[in-house]
Amino acid sequence: MPIYNVDNVLAFPSPDLAENDGLLAIGGDLSLQRLQLAYNMGIFPWFNEGGPLLWWSPDPRMVLFPDELHIAKSMRPLLRSKRFHLTADHAFTQVVQSCQKAPRPGQDGTWITEEMVEAYVDLHRAGWAHSVEVWEGDQLVGGLYGVVVGQVFCGESMFAKIPNTSKLAFIRLTQMLRKRNFTLIDCQIYTEHLARLGAREIPRHAFQAHLPSEPFDFSARESWYGWDWS
Repeated sequence: MPIYNVDNVLAFPSPDLAENDGLLAIGGDLSLQRLQLAYNMGIFPWFNEGGPLLWWSPDPRMVLFPDELHIAKSMRPLLRSKRFHLTADHAFTQVVQSCQKAPRPGQDGTWITEEMVEAYVDLHRAGWAHSVEVWEGDQLVGGLYGVVVGQVFCGESMFAKIPNTSKLAFIRLTQMLRKRNFTLIDCQIYTEHLARLGAREIPRHAFQAHLPSEPFDFSARESWYGWDWS
C-alpha cells in the first residue's frame, strides 16, 4: 500500500490503509487541529529528530482495560508507602521534558523532539493533554503524560528517576480512570513492561470502536489539577 503524503491537506486516509508495521502517512505538521483529527481517528505521530513527520495506526493495538490492571505483589508496598505523593497537571512541561531525556535501551536518541514537546504543551494548555507526577518531597521522580479522547486515555510516554515510579504513576492513573468510567488506556504498541501491567493487543477495529463515534469535542476542556489521590 502507498504511504500517504499529507503535507498540503488537513486530512488523513483511513487507518485501514496503514502498512503492516502501522505506518499510515508522512508529512503535515503538529498543529492542534491536525493532532485533534489524528487522535479522533486513532492515529498518533512518532518520528526521529531530523526525520519527516510520520503518522501511525498499528494493528494490533496495545491497550489496557482498566478492570484488567495487574498489580504485582512487589508493587503493593510502594502503593501503600508514604514516601511518594502524586499530582496531576501540576508539572506537565517538566514531565514531557523528563520523558524526552529518559534513556531508552536499544534506541539512539529520542522520538520526543523539541517540536513534539511544544506541540503537546500546546495540547495541555488547550485542556486536551494531561500529566501525572510522582514526587519525593519537592523533586519530580516519575510520571507520564497522554491525551484524552472521549473515554479513552491515549498514553504517550513515561519516565522514572527512581525505580518503579513510572509504574506507580500508571497504576494510580488507571485506578483513577476506572472510577471515572474510562473504557481503556491506549498503549499503542506492545512492550513487556506494559504486558506485565495487564495490557494486551486487540485488533485495530476493536480499538477504534472505543473512540467517539462523532468527532470528539475538544472544546470541552478539563483540568486534572484538583484530583484527590487518597
